[in-house]
Amino acid sequence: MQAQRIKDLFSAIARYYDFLNALLSLKRDKMWRQETVKASDVKPTHKVLDVCTGTGELALAYSNKIGAEGFVIGSDFCFEMLVIGNQKLERHTSRRNTNFLTADTLILPFLDNTFDVVSVGFGIRNVSDLEMGIREMTRVAAPGGRVVILEFTQPVNPLFRSLYYFYFTKVLPFIGNLISRNKDDAYGYLPRSVMKFPNCDALKKVMEQCGLTDVHFQRKTLGIVAIHVGKKTK
Repeated sequence: MQAQRIKDLFSAIARYYDFLNALLSLKRDKMWRQETVKASDVKPTHKVLDVCTGTGELALAYSNKIGAEGFVIGSDFCFEMLVIGNQKLERHTSRRNTNFLTADTLILPFLDNTFDVVSVGFGIRNVSDLEMGIREMTRVAAPGGRVVILEFTQPVNPLFRSLYYFYFTKVLPFIGNLISRNKDDAYGYLPRSVMKFPNCDALKKVMEQCGLTDVHFQRKTLGIVAIHVGKKTK
């Protein structure tokens, strides 16, 4: 799917995005983000970049762990999604360590070796060039820093996978498109993009090809999602 098409799709559903994420994941999405932050081994002094941040939920999860000496930046190329994220910051004025900006993950406007953690939650599969996106994330990570990817994946248990696929490909798109009143099948795009996305082992290899070491992953909630973590050594 072309980048402009993806941008238009997410712009159209921005105001429903958080509500539907919670509803369609049975409120597991918050837990997945908290476990991603934990897997990142983030410290209060760290500098964190969350790319494809959307409405900023993962960036805000990091901000809870970052002190005044560190900071969190959430970037996304969809302005309408960032509007929602900035509204959240306005409601929580204590989060002075967090900012959002418009940026394309394929061309990040940051110097090399800047961030202790570079993360992405449920967004890397929407980047038009997966390897280029991960290479950009790696480029801006500091030596010793981590690149962290939280993403949907395909369950490995055959019985659960068949039940989940029915929900994921039939029920979820129907509910999502109905509530968001989306005529472009935005929530049909979700399962299609996940089915095309590399599985856990394949994504691990891509991260290693991008120069990351000690790459490992954790499957969560019977393999619905996975958290990949890789280290930049130099």
